[in-house]
Amino acid sequence: MHNPCAVIPVYNHETAVPAVVDALLAAGLPCVLVDDASSPACSAVLEQLAQGEGIHLVHLAVNQGKGGAVMAGLREASALGFTHALQVDADGQHDLRDVATFIQASQLNPQALICGYPQYDASVPKGRLYARYLTHVWVWINSLSLQIPDSMCGFRVYPLPATLALINSVKLGKRMDFDPEILVRLAWRNQPMRWLATRVHYPQDGLSHFRLFHDNALISAMHTKLFFGMLIRFPVILWRRWQT
Repeated sequence: MHNPCAVIPVYNHETAVPAVVDALLAAGLPCVLVDDASSPACSAVLEQLAQGEGIHLVHLAVNQGKGGAVMAGLREASALGFTHALQVDADGQHDLRDVATFIQASQLNPQALICGYPQYDASVPKGRLYARYLTHVWVWINSLSLQIPDSMCGFRVYPLPATLALINSVKLGKRMDFDPEILVRLAWRNQPMRWLATRVHYPQDGLSHFRLFHDNALISAMHTKLFFGMLIRFPVILWRRWQT
């Protein structure tokens, strides 16, 4: 059974999110919007969107961060009976023309996590682009594999049973550290992953909540935690891979 939806974490993206929702609905995907304690203006826009068919709204009373909002959305998607969820940012940076390709790949490989491999244009902030390469190296070390070419792109289709089994058993980072950490931990569990190229654009008037120093510190702490976790799990990780 393959019954997908989209999960969209939203924090004060009232200008961009309606177009994102429209594009996803046009692609045939119901949407789970997660209001991550947004401003009254943004919450009002989300409430209005939620009046439409195929749109579900989750309210978080306290801001959880991107990762916390995504996890709340994945749990809600499962409770609503969906089997797979496409994670999409609310700021419009993902190329939603690729939705059909990602969903088709998920239909053909329902047990796999379908991950976006970003193709950036000139709009990408250079500091964030170069910082990604350091994260790539740490992810390869901590996953004991080169199977994760990019861990920061939040455009991916999660198989909900396997993903929620992890989320409900491990304390994951709730902010910008979520996207790389969940991939490494799923790799430890030998989760099948497939990668598809997808275009990424940073709108000039887009609203980014990435905090350069705070979030980079969180990501560094996450890599350190994963490194020692990898050392402890080293024999088990290799045994699981040998079994396959």
